[in-house]
Amino acid sequence: MMKLDRFDLKILDILSRDGRITKSKLAEAINLSVSPCWERVKRLEKAGVIEGYTARINAEVLVPRNPVWVQIELKQHNAESFARFEALVMQTPEVTECVAVGGGVDYLVKFEARTIDSYQRLMDKWLVSEVGIERYFTYIVTKTVKHQPIGIDPSAAL
Repeated sequence: MMKLDRFDLKILDILSRDGRITKSKLAEAINLSVSPCWERVKRLEKAGVIEGYTARINAEVLVPRNPVWVQIELKQHNAESFARFEALVMQTPEVTECVAVGGGVDYLVKFEARTIDSYQRLMDKWLVSEVGIERYFTYIVTKTVKHQPIGIDPSAAL
């Protein structure tokens, strides 16, 4: 595991919120000169701590979507059943997030559907497929209260 100091953590915190910050602004924000600051960024990239830089796209502007969260329980709980379900998830473009969870539910799945009807038609196909869904519960998102990428707390390493 890579040892990070307070400068590294500050760099990660800032870049997680603003991946387009200039080298000089980043160096200024963490109180280092540009060259040592940039060497740290390159080291973090090389170590795989920084995986890349992306733009957060507001897909709603391009194509309106209806976010739907679904709680899914499978009929069988074995490696083959999980693999079959996860393969279906991976080949379904409308699924934007999927996590396996404990506590009586197997998966939480987020769909981004053009309409609620199109979501239900997709779910109906899943139900008659060989994926083995026992039951599901649909939660239609009425508003997003908070959507923010996680930041890094520079004091966490101290």
